[in-house]
Amino acid sequence: MRKIAVILALALIAFSGFAQDTTAAAPNALGFMAGLNLGTDVIVNQQTGKKVNWTKFAFTPDVAFGKFGVGLDLTMHLQFYATQDTPVTIYAGDWKPDFESNGKTFLDVYLPKLMYVRYGVKGEDSLFAKVGSISNLTLGNGFIMGEYSNMSFLPTTRILGLDFGLDAAMFKFPYVGLQLAVGNMAQFDVIGGRLYTRPFIGTSIPILKNAEIGATVVSDNHPDIYGTTTSVARALTVYGMDFSAPVISSKAFPLLAFADIAFEPNKSFGAMAGVGGKLLGFVTYGAQLRLLQDNFVPAYFDSNYDLYRALKYDFMQTTVGGSVYGAWYSSLGFTVLKDKIVFNAKIDGPFQAIDATSTNQADYPHVKVIATLAEGFLGGFSVDASYEKYYLGKVGGFFKDLIDPLDAIIGMTINYHTGASILTLKYNARYDPTVQSATFEDKFVVTSSITATMKF
Repeated sequence: MRKIAVILALALIAFSGFAQDTTAAAPNALGFMAGLNLGTDVIVNQQTGKKVNWTKFAFTPDVAFGKFGVGLDLTMHLQFYATQDTPVTIYAGDWKPDFESNGKTFLDVYLPKLMYVRYGVKGEDSLFAKVGSISNLTLGNGFIMGEYSNMSFLPTTRILGLDFGLDAAMFKFPYVGLQLAVGNMAQFDVIGGRLYTRPFIGTSIPILKNAEIGATVVSDNHPDIYGTTTSVARALTVYGMDFSAPVISSKAFPLLAFADIAFEPNKSFGAMAGVGGKLLGFVTYGAQLRLLQDNFVPAYFDSNYDLYRALKYDFMQTTVGGSVYGAWYSSLGFTVLKDKIVFNAKIDGPFQAIDATSTNQADYPHVKVIATLAEGFLGGFSVDASYEKYYLGKVGGFFKDLIDPLDAIIGMTINYHTGASILTLKYNARYDPTVQSATFEDKFVVTSSITATMKF
């Protein structure tokens, strides 16, 4: 089955190389694109844990007008002759799931057929909104919600979330702004918001003129939505305040200073102060000093929150804040050739000795590495890769644990764009400690897919 899909994918690319790329359009013109997608996905059977290859067919129309855009994802997974008596088997999870057995609602299944709705460009427009797959969603300085993503269960499950930002400067009132985040629009599980003000924006006071003060609240109303909790699942809320100010605004050496304080439901708190910026236009850096109370978890809603939310919830219910200790965070990277090559490495951990009996992620060093090779550097190829590792030093020491896949999250996407077609290979691997198995291999969940898409 996989060989057939690969051959068909390559044939599709060869044919579509003669097609014209119609993605360019005038800024306010009505634009329409549609993709035909053929490939294979490896989907894990949630009942047996077995990995199964499914052939994927998808139609993805996309309409854009100015800053507004909407896309659909009409996908169907099939198996041909899974048994001798069944010529075609359709994956029920796409369109007709068993709602009673899997706990999903009508919106869980059919809302994600709307791939996205968006308005504006994040970081550029005063008003930005996106409903769809969410990645790298950060509220404020990220001490409560940092790089949050709802894409952990792709390709099996697509989740529609909300990323919203409004700067009142668009109304000639640059003193306030608002950020909103929703993890799952069908369940309204993770809901967060940040209200911020620039109280000195109308003055000429150096540094303070562009200073920003914010208040953030994030709640998880369904901590057990993707995993069973040992405690009774109730709403969980984290809240705090933040401050940031550009100390140096030059293009050659911009420097932002910031600080946060946050409070978690186990009556623990954390605080941090740091700086970050870009050196000579291409070296990115950041550093933080942290004061953490025992059992506090920095960036509680992080990029892999959906994978660890049940474990984090149980941790919050069984611990309380204790003594205060020092911790640190640092990041270093570079971006060159107009962001065609991007690399960033982040590491954080405590100053105190590692306690190998602790279950708190913050008590161990943690590493995240991201690398991007954009299209144009090597012709039509583009690559996105990431490696994230928790609990460093818990089992075999820092460097030995660094290359051990235990408690690691690995992801890679490779695209090849030619003409109007794109060939995509995706690979994701993660260790799932909740899998009821005695073997390490069964606890390591791998999903992958290869697809060919033609835009017309």
